[in-house]
Amino acid sequence: MNHPARGFPFPDALDPDASPAPHPLLAPVSGYLGTWRGTGRGGYPTLEAEFTYAQEVTFSHDGRPFLAYEARAWLLDAQGDPLRPSARETGWWRLQPDGLVEALITQPTGIAEILAGHARDGAVDLATEQVSLAPTAKEVDATRRRYTLTDKDTLTFVHDLAAVGRPLQHHLAAELRREPPGQGI
Repeated sequence: MNHPARGFPFPDALDPDASPAPHPLLAPVSGYLGTWRGTGRGGYPTLEAEFTYAQEVTFSHDGRPFLAYEARAWLLDAQGDPLRPSARETGWWRLQPDGLVEALITQPTGIAEILAGHARDGAVDLATEQVSLAPTAKEVDATRRRYTLTDKDTLTFVHDLAAVGRPLQHHLAAELRREPPGQGI
């Protein structure tokens, strides 16, 4: 029976104290729940110059043993104003016993990654298991992503990339701050 006036009974939660309660396997990453915003620097040998970007990352859950993940980025000019949208990706972090994390991440540029790693001591380190590319996507062979809670309100992000014939090397680094609930863009 459809009850549209009641809305959804179990919305995604952005906070470990919200309902539904996080699945016990989420314990190593429960500090990531919420929305994070900040700026970072990036570069790659195939790009003309380094760049500055703004980033927003959101982690939520619905009571099952995985996190919903969404990240958006915007290139910034020298004054810190947005020039244009940049990267965007969405996916899932599947938590397993002993802090094992399996991540599935897709990008609208035709790249789909499966990564695996561990959550330990406030840090998640993920490395590529497999990359699938749409026929017109840029060549990407591997990535490594590190997310670290340096305190309860600061998340650092480092992304290494092996693409277009280049070996795995530094691509992005950002420092993000936890946004208070209800502060969406």
